[in-house]
Amino acid sequence: MVKKALHLAPDDDVAIAVEPLAVGDTIAWENHVIEVQEPIGRGHKVAVRAIARGERVYKYGFPIGVATRDIPRGTWVHVHNVRTALSGKLEYAYQPELVTGVQQEHPVMPTSFRGYVRENGQVGTRNEIWIINTVGCVNKVAERLATLADARWRGQGIDGVYHFPHPYGCSQLGDDLGYTQSLLAGLARHPNAAGVLIVGLGCENNRIESFRSALSDVPQEKLRFLELQATADEFEVGMSLIAELVQYASHYKREETSVAKLKIGLKCGGSDGFSGMTANPLVGRVADWVTLHGGTALLTEVPEMFGAETILMQRAENEEVFEQIVDLINRWKDYYQRHGQPIYENPSPGNKDGGITTLEEKSLGCVQKGGRTAKVVDVVAYGQSAQKPGLNLVEAPGNDMVSVSALAAAGAQLVLFTTGRGTPMGGPVPTVKIATNSDLARQKPGWIDFDAGRLTDGVPFDDLALQLYEHVIRVASGEDLARNERNGYREIAIFKDGVTL
Repeated sequence: MVKKALHLAPDDDVAIAVEPLAVGDTIAWENHVIEVQEPIGRGHKVAVRAIARGERVYKYGFPIGVATRDIPRGTWVHVHNVRTALSGKLEYAYQPELVTGVQQEHPVMPTSFRGYVRENGQVGTRNEIWIINTVGCVNKVAERLATLADARWRGQGIDGVYHFPHPYGCSQLGDDLGYTQSLLAGLARHPNAAGVLIVGLGCENNRIESFRSALSDVPQEKLRFLELQATADEFEVGMSLIAELVQYASHYKREETSVAKLKIGLKCGGSDGFSGMTANPLVGRVADWVTLHGGTALLTEVPEMFGAETILMQRAENEEVFEQIVDLINRWKDYYQRHGQPIYENPSPGNKDGGITTLEEKSLGCVQKGGRTAKVVDVVAYGQSAQKPGLNLVEAPGNDMVSVSALAAAGAQLVLFTTGRGTPMGGPVPTVKIATNSDLARQKPGWIDFDAGRLTDGVPFDDLALQLYEHVIRVASGEDLARNERNGYREIAIFKDGVTL
């Protein structure tokens, strides 16, 4: 039986099964016909030529590892016969790539969205009140305040009141405390939050008095502060402060504004063998279109750039940015080594189940979310805001919750989250879930916003990319809600690197 498989680049040693393959099935493209020699799962790789032990194995036109044994044509290519070729730190040379061709906009592409324009020029896609606590001890007080306030004021000029629990802010020192303050301050300055109530206990390391210094660039009219140990009735006082924020926030109205004011976060989680072929390239095309119109795309997951980092380095706007990318990559490799962990301990078990074999393969698929034409203009430190339009690299690990939180802190008004395995989580901003395969979209309609798997059914790439772009504009304009918003799934996670007292 002839089955579907994708051969991505002329020199690739593998094709990817679009549907499960059985012994005796054939796959074909151009003038090539391959007979399958063993069962191969959907999203997994089949050898299209004989690969000798020690040879590099190619996918996407790049090596994804080294064969650990002879691999006959038509057989399964995975962790049992391929290993990573990565080891240790590398030396990099500045070799800027000349972009061949400029990304053209689609003739019917929207160039604006309806957002909330703030006094400092930022634009929110939502008009919300956020409660941010300096320390985990007050999580439940903040949660109850958010519940009471949301029930009272939602729809009265605001889109809702939200709280984001976390366990940190006390018993932290040095850089570890700094990471907590940076992430929380990044959320406080976010334009989706028209008003922010900062809730502290009073005796923590990250007490309000200390945290204020991290908020110096946040418009003070959007901030209120509540210290619980100094307050007789925290709910009476808290609700009074939130009432002031609601009154302030309710004067904002949606207005037409340029896509140049849009910042989109780019993230993948629970990846499978289709991630680098369907959802990630589609998101990359949307990122190229957003940056083409002067907007900003934010790419993170630094450890999942390992093995594909030179692609990003070649797209650096100048040598200074190139050096920033090199420093970013090497600092994260040092982080692994400092903790005695292997640098290339990836992909995850779920990734392997989905067909991803090595970190090189995962990274080559991952970086496609950054598109093909936009230059890398800056490297954004953890918890800091992106300042330059174009493609930015944001410092954060691959962990879904930590990296989505970092994207929000960097200013992403929404996050495009591709997934092949599925996940219900959502960040503090609209988190648009894009399925890499149609089976996932059908099985989890309550999680998935967009089905990129239609590419394998023959839907033209640019047509589907335009559909995703238009969906992004609708979500940014409040005409549609991401599934995480509909479900009430909003969370944050803070990067930790240090002792706990």
